Amino acid sequence: MAVEVREVKDKRDLKTFIYLPEKIHAGHANWVHPIYVNEWKYFGSKKNKAFQYCQTILLLAFRGKEAVGRVMGIINSRYNEYRNEKVGRFGFLETWEDQEVVHALLSRVEEWARGLGMTRIVGPYGFSDQDPEGFLIEGFEHRATIATYYNFDWMPRLVENEGYSKDIDYYVYKLDVPKELPGFYKKIFERAEKRGSFKVVEFRSRKEIKPWIRPVLSLMNECYTGSDIYGFAPLDEKEMDDLAKRYLPILDPRFVKVVTKDGEPVAFIVGMPDMTAGIQKAKGRLFPFGFIKILRAAKKTKQLDLLLGAIKEKYRGMGLDVMMGVKMIMSAQEAGMKIMDAHHEMETNVRVRAEMEKMGGKVYKRFRVFQKVL
Repeated sequence: MAVEVREVKDKRDLKTFIYLPEKIHAGHANWVHPIYVNEWKYFGSKKNKAFQYCQTILLLAFRGKEAVGRVMGIINSRYNEYRNEKVGRFGFLETWEDQEVVHALLSRVEEWARGLGMTRIVGPYGFSDQDPEGFLIEGFEHRATIATYYNFDWMPRLVENEGYSKDIDYYVYKLDVPKELPGFYKKIFERAEKRGSFKVVEFRSRKEIKPWIRPVLSLMNECYTGSDIYGFAPLDEKEMDDLAKRYLPILDPRFVKVVTKDGEPVAFIVGMPDMTAGIQKAKGRLFPFGFIKILRAAKKTKQLDLLLGAIKEKYRGMGLDVMMGVKMIMSAQEAGMKIMDAHHEMETNVRVRAEMEKMGGKVYKRFRVFQKVL
């Protein structure tokens, strides 16, 4: 039966789009449901501010009456202007192992992007670098972490068959939480502390974190702007608030560290207990009892996931990374954590990767963003 591609036009279509992956991944042990409350907000043009400066298309593929695939096309106009590029994106591609469906969906997105003047397309990628990026190409034996893709091992091959090639890889390191701080860490930490001008701020509640959200994300904008961080474009204040609403309810204050100088943030790092086992049990539904399963998993886990971090450029090389790292390790030890997941590190970020390896970190997952000239 031929494949028909239709654009998502109403709430019923959007519901099909949002819930299709859990049908495709039924019985897939390491796939983790999205939190569906967030999915409705993310794909809702009235609730997600990114729709105001991005052109988008949401597509469903059908064989007869059955939905068999989905994809989203995105043109981030603000990013393209910021980077002086004409790049479209595809994201959230899901299907069973079916080349015809992948071809139909990607061809339609390419045609759409080309018609709007784009000369290249990359993916999988979302609105920003805060969204899931890259298909998993190594590490399928490990469960997905929050804000990452988990695809079948055949998906990259089907995409490559459509003329796509590697654009960039991300490495994910796993590190043991040391029982004792490494000697070289202690020396650098003591040296940085003796300077006396820097202070590590720690938190006891989400309420204490709230006043720091915009200053910290503004620091992220400053640190990432002009950098070679793939896919980054600065967030405005409304997007900062939206990002906070998305993650603040599940943040653990113990794993948020901010370094200040004269009361102003100059560095930060954010981690989160791995709660994906609870999300799986809740099947992505918070209510009526899903949130209890998620919170219980966060309390029981032995894995800490590192999510975001940055240091103001003029203070790099002064031991601030070690100050935050020591405090994070101490918090992880107190919480009984055994391992840390370093989240995505660009393959080109050799400095951070060297630090990970110096701490004994091992690459255990790899993700790839693909590209194609239109």
